[in-house]
Amino acid sequence: MTEAEEAGRTLLVVDAANVVGSRPDGWWRDRAGAALRLRDSLVPYATDGLPAELSGPLDIVLVVEGKARGVPSLPEVQVDEAPGSGDDRIVELVAAAGRAAVVVTADRELRRRVGALGARCVGPRTVY
Repeated sequence: MTEAEEAGRTLLVVDAANVVGSRPDGWWRDRAGAALRLRDSLVPYATDGLPAELSGPLDIVLVVEGKARGVPSLPEVQVDEAPGSGDDRIVELVAAAGRAAVVVTADRELRRRVGALGARCVGPRTVY
């Protein structure tokens, strides 16, 4: 994909820890497995967009941290392993995006931080 093509696509950044944690399905027993399931559930959004929220195609980045590391990327979903705080990495990605960005999280402080950079936020139920 050229830079011009990329610039026209919205960046969707998903806070894996927050989204996985929004569903009490036993994720705490297997954090990497939960991140893998989330990654797989995001694949259709790369082409279709988010229903009633955002049209596709989208560039999707799933930010993982801690014990959720080790999940491989797919062509449709890039997995970014935060070296430290997932929230800090999400802020870095939005700041460097140079294009429209939407962040999936319910974390109020993270919403404030990325909102100050011009990103739009949606809640976990939008994707999971």
